[in-house]
Amino acid sequence: MEKKERRSQGWFGKTGKDGLIYRSWFKKQGIPTHELNGKPVIGICNTWSELTPCNSHFRELAEFVKRGVYEAGGLPVEFPVMSLGETLMKPTAMLYRNLASMDTEESIRANPLDGVVLLCGCDKTTPSLVMGAASVDLPTIVVSGGPMLTGRYRGTSISTSDIWRFSEESRAGRMSQEELYIAESGLCRSDGHCAVMGTASTMACMVESLGLSLPGNAAIPAPDSARKVMAHMSGMEIVKMVENDLKISEILTREAFENAIMVNAAIGGSTNFVIHLLAIAGRIGVDLSLEDFDKFSANIPLLANLQPSGKYFMEDLYYAGGLPAIIRQLKDHLHNDCITVNGKSIGANVEIFENFNEKVISAIDNPFNKTSGIVVLKGNLCETGAIIKPSAAAPELMTHTGRAVVFEDIDDYKNNIDDPELDIDETCIMVLKNVGPKGYPGMPEVGNMGLPPKVLDKGVTDMIRISDGRMSGTGFGTVVLHASPEAAEGGNFAVVKTGDKITLDVPNRKLELLVSDEELAERKKAWKRPEPIADRGYVGLYIKHVEQANLGADLDFLRGGSGSEVSKDSH
Repeated sequence: MEKKERRSQGWFGKTGKDGLIYRSWFKKQGIPTHELNGKPVIGICNTWSELTPCNSHFRELAEFVKRGVYEAGGLPVEFPVMSLGETLMKPTAMLYRNLASMDTEESIRANPLDGVVLLCGCDKTTPSLVMGAASVDLPTIVVSGGPMLTGRYRGTSISTSDIWRFSEESRAGRMSQEELYIAESGLCRSDGHCAVMGTASTMACMVESLGLSLPGNAAIPAPDSARKVMAHMSGMEIVKMVENDLKISEILTREAFENAIMVNAAIGGSTNFVIHLLAIAGRIGVDLSLEDFDKFSANIPLLANLQPSGKYFMEDLYYAGGLPAIIRQLKDHLHNDCITVNGKSIGANVEIFENFNEKVISAIDNPFNKTSGIVVLKGNLCETGAIIKPSAAAPELMTHTGRAVVFEDIDDYKNNIDDPELDIDETCIMVLKNVGPKGYPGMPEVGNMGLPPKVLDKGVTDMIRISDGRMSGTGFGTVVLHASPEAAEGGNFAVVKTGDKITLDVPNRKLELLVSDEELAERKKAWKRPEPIADRGYVGLYIKHVEQANLGADLDFLRGGSGSEVSKDSH
């Protein structure tokens, strides 16, 4: 069988002027000639940034990937792409997910790479890198940065889900600013991303359940030496993937996406999982719909007792056996023959993993919670869909009819929520408009609106909240998200008014605005599309081309891929 020429040799194997330029400038980094004579060139796509605190340890982690690449006979080359700091970026890191995916895609395609290691951790860095890599389709492996150690405050374990609890305590006058300062100092006490099953950990579990990382990658804490070993082993594995020409498209099959949905249900993963998995499917060409998330998670119970749906933390999950111990519990539900980055099936990969703590990982025949997954709602308030995470919601609110209290945008909410004269009680349904992909723009994590003080003072901790935006993966509550079409696109969500009655019926997958079709039609006639916040630059491009949440909020011209071929040579 004829050996396929390395892609990198399209640069370094050339003769004449072009080869001289490619090799000579590369050699100025101290690289000897023999390193460029056909060794697999492995790109390490690094999202390190001091503005992305979750990924601040990636410079060191990349060095361990390089060790593995060298040991396996490859040549590692590290390169940066746009890094998205979830906690710092305004107006929201989600606005720039698609831009970072473009950076990733074009950086991979334009350079002499045979395979790629994606080094990612913070919420949007994982999906953006996978989206970009999927559109190029080279051998690809993911190394996550790992969760931070569990925080501590006044003798108790805390993490980022407690931000929302602290906020409500502060707004109710039960926690002082000085106490908040003390809590924040113990909240994030090591390298790594959020220590709960928030979006970052959900994304790490997503890539592992898709088969894009080595088994065990998701849960290893960032400071643990095993994280460095995982990076080293992943560096070795990507060289094997290049040797075997195992591309990302061979791993990201329809069955792999179904597996990821089922695993996400079992771990109580973030609602953001939906929008990111849809976007990845759109890049790789897998036909995935919003309804699939309900269909494939419906019979999967919640096995992981982790915040925000449960009690424990990612560090505890690692000690209990990690994600492979959960995947093994799901063997009767999953497509166990799906191939993964190490060439083995996902079923074979988890055979040796055990569950060491059934308080953290319950058995499938005795689950922590029979309610799990993502429920997809349909109705005249969300014609193309909305979602809710039942495991993080109040059971008594799963079927409820209430009076709408509508906030036209985030400023309207902020200006009025603390007003003691606000006409609202715990039976009402809070509605927040114009925080969707186009309306904000970028679809921020404001869907789990804080409750009004007059309700908090009664000891009430949950109300139904509906928006066209997102919710932090660390958040919780009876929160309906991703209502589409969003308010900025028109449709019924744009014209709901304070005083309207709304029915939420989660068991029957319904979200209904109890207003006649005739009245809604009259309201729409009077509705005016809001002026876009920008008409130039990336933000202007985003507003013009972003798709709705039910399609993954990718840019319409980025769906699919262009492959790894470079259309024109330089020089």
